[in-house]
Amino acid sequence: MVEEPPHKPSLLERLTHWLHHEPENREELIAILHQALERNLLDTDALSMMEGVLGVADMQVRDVMIPRAQMDVIDLQSSPEQIIPFLIETTHSRFPAIEGNKDNVVGILLAKDMLRFTAGLPFQIRDMLRPAIFVPGSKRLNVLLREFRTNRNHMAMVVDEYGGVSGLVTIEDVLEQIVGDIEDEYDFDETEDNIVPEGEAQFRVKATTELEDFNSFMGTHLHSNGVETLGGLVLNQFGRMPKRGEQIIFAGLKVKILRADSRRLHSVSVTKLNPDSPSS
Repeated sequence: MVEEPPHKPSLLERLTHWLHHEPENREELIAILHQALERNLLDTDALSMMEGVLGVADMQVRDVMIPRAQMDVIDLQSSPEQIIPFLIETTHSRFPAIEGNKDNVVGILLAKDMLRFTAGLPFQIRDMLRPAIFVPGSKRLNVLLREFRTNRNHMAMVVDEYGGVSGLVTIEDVLEQIVGDIEDEYDFDETEDNIVPEGEAQFRVKATTELEDFNSFMGTHLHSNGVETLGGLVLNQFGRMPKRGEQIIFAGLKVKILRADSRRLHSVSVTKLNPDSPSS
């Protein structure tokens, strides 16, 4: 008779066995999870996600939304010829479509749907719009995530108590609170240099690039007390955590945020400006 291999306990079984008593509050639970990490019952990624899940239950949509002033929108009063360069510049996959002002969101436009126009196929932009979903800023993130999954939506407009649009939130914004920043086309290959040329006077730069290395490469003289990286300098210039797509100009450079989440800055696009270049 062939003996069955010994049962290998699962992570949940090991945790359950290790717990001597049930935690009485969230602080005790987090402390237990950290002790589990020290005993190698969890790895750091698993712990980070568990803490993210617990945090999402306490957060509201307004905590992670993109504010109204920073929303990239498509105005239906614009022609397709005017819209396409904007899509290319902002690089988003979805855009609120408005009529006149940002309080009048009539639908969501997927950038890929504009391919019909570029291919010369019959095209009416209003026919391409998906329904817009509206949620209050007070909605819990865990509830919103469940609704996103159930309804297969990826974006929702955030409204205030008067019905005005105060911002937008995407499923990526919610998931990043659990798993950290989600990789996209602006990720660096680990083998790539910190500074990658992408055109005349334009470069893609890791936020962790040392200022000394950046200055040496770019021929600049950037410095700031207590700051060692380009990302730290950019954060100082903004005075806050910027959102993807935001731009700032300083020291003869135009810096555009390529990747950032609510926790840290990942990569930026840096363009060297000519002395007579406009500053806005």
